[in-house]
Amino acid sequence: MEELIAPLMFVIVFFLIFSGYPVAFSLAGVALVFAIVGVLIDVLDVGFFTFFPLRVFNIMSNQVLLAIPFFILMGTILEKSKIAEDLLTTMGALFGRIRGGLALAVIFVGALLAAATGVVGASVVAMGMISMPVMLRYGYSKELTAGVISASGTLGQIIPPSVVLVVLADQMEVTVGDLFMGALIPGISLAVLYAIYVLGVAIFVPSAAPALPKEAREIEGSSLVLRIFQALIPPLILIILVLGSIFVGIATPTEAGSLGALGALGLAAIKRRLSWKKLSESLDETVHLTVMVMFLLVGSTAFSLVFRGFGGDDWIRELLVGLPGGEIGLILIANLVIFILGFFIDFFEIAFILLPLLVPAAKVLLDQDAGHDMVWFAVLIAMNLQTSFLTPPFGFSLFYLRGVAPEEVKTQQIYRGVLPFIVIQILAIIAVYLFPELVHFLIPKGNSPG
Repeated sequence: MEELIAPLMFVIVFFLIFSGYPVAFSLAGVALVFAIVGVLIDVLDVGFFTFFPLRVFNIMSNQVLLAIPFFILMGTILEKSKIAEDLLTTMGALFGRIRGGLALAVIFVGALLAAATGVVGASVVAMGMISMPVMLRYGYSKELTAGVISASGTLGQIIPPSVVLVVLADQMEVTVGDLFMGALIPGISLAVLYAIYVLGVAIFVPSAAPALPKEAREIEGSSLVLRIFQALIPPLILIILVLGSIFVGIATPTEAGSLGALGALGLAAIKRRLSWKKLSESLDETVHLTVMVMFLLVGSTAFSLVFRGFGGDDWIRELLVGLPGGEIGLILIANLVIFILGFFIDFFEIAFILLPLLVPAAKVLLDQDAGHDMVWFAVLIAMNLQTSFLTPPFGFSLFYLRGVAPEEVKTQQIYRGVLPFIVIQILAIIAVYLFPELVHFLIPKGNSPG
């Protein structure tokens, strides 16, 4: 009977989550109920629960997690001060003279915005509101428009300094710097593959991606070169400083995040776009998302403590280690489950519930000699979730875009538009699996991220 308690906890918590009950309270509530049951049936000792406040204290004193609000604040300031909008306008004027140029500008700015915000929802909504009306106005097909915006927005999942990567590093017990370096080449490669696809569409279906008319490429008040310098160079320098300080080891992710937030505030102030209202909105959004993450983390800590008290971690590890195929079986099952869960629950919920259960089995089964270490596994999971966010009918990116898209863009057109990008994603995942050096190339040889 006792060996059935851990699986029952797992089933009940996912039933509550899928029924729409808040995830943090589902986790904490199930943990509390089963803890009481465990004490009553004399499986758990009351003293066992003294570990909980210690775990919560460790969470709150974790310096790595402090990077999350800093990176979120950096992104929201750049978005609300319209620095991202300036980027798109300027890049549209630069690339607009060629067919597909505006879509290329969206990909470029999407990648840069991804590096600045690190949050998929913020990137997709910002790109949708800024670029979709412009692309439709100048004759881009609705499918290509929706696909480019949705895919570019999800780059915030994989291009550092992503909040997703910070959480992944913490949960998978690797350093944030190693994971940032490991994800950089796959993330940039995805953006390049998106651009190659857009150029292909522009060549073979020119009506779907026309060049902008001359009057749309002109920028009033200053030359294009000056506008490029004003719009592109400052945020690019900021991102390089943030990532570079982490990569060369002169700053921790938390310190780099604080530098990024301060730099974004400085850029907004220099451009005279930092009002009290925008600052207040940015801080509100940062606090909202950070509190959500912390509540999830505390709830998942309570759940994992009780779950392990009933031997649930041993049950999961034996289940995964005993899968047919060894490493391949683990990778396939883990990514399939994460891919499906990505339709229904947010990344943070997946990270705090599922990933800690995968880590012990992954450490046993991953082939270190083949380059399949925990950093590589984390990048694979991030790309898998990115694909899940793009996949109809439940992908989060599609819902975000649907919320800001005009009525003339039908849901079916959004679904059709993302299909080529899903194919690109799958090919990229296969490439990372076959060539783990794509992940390890930038990581210093002396590091041991496994």
